Amino acid sequence: MLDKLDAEFAFGRQALDVRAYRQELLSSNIANADTPGYKARDVDFASSLAGALKKADGGTGTGASNNSTLAMTQPAGVTSGMSMVSTAPGHMSGNATLTPTGGTPDDYGNLQYRIPAQPALDGNTVDIDTERVQFADNSLHFESGMTVLSNQIKTMLSAITSGS
Repeated sequence: MLDKLDAEFAFGRQALDVRAYRQELLSSNIANADTPGYKARDVDFASSLAGALKKADGGTGTGASNNSTLAMTQPAGVTSGMSMVSTAPGHMSGNATLTPTGGTPDDYGNLQYRIPAQPALDGNTVDIDTERVQFADNSLHFESGMTVLSNQIKTMLSAITSGS
């Protein structure tokens, strides 16, 4: 039961994790706009999400491409070890352990260095205008992902409470 609920939210959770990690990178780029020799870094969201989802599925999570076939939701790894207590005759009994899925930011793909449109004399490759646009775009996508995930939760809660 819990693995089905986790599978329902797996794609949204992984997408938000990758968006949050990308936001950290973009923030770091903006913060280091005047640091001599700093190289602007970013990740490709599509391939990073594909890698994170493959990692959640037990694959290697490396070398994922945009056109790789992925199941859009993957269940959490549920294994034996946790005993559930049934307090009423209608409750399910069984053993399960929830283990975290997904990956660390290291699994989100290889960091890529942005090629500057106009290189600086001090070796810094941060273009502040590009970074601001990417930051705003990523923020917008993060907010829309949160809205979708919130609506999924509201829909489930509505379905659960309407039967009472």
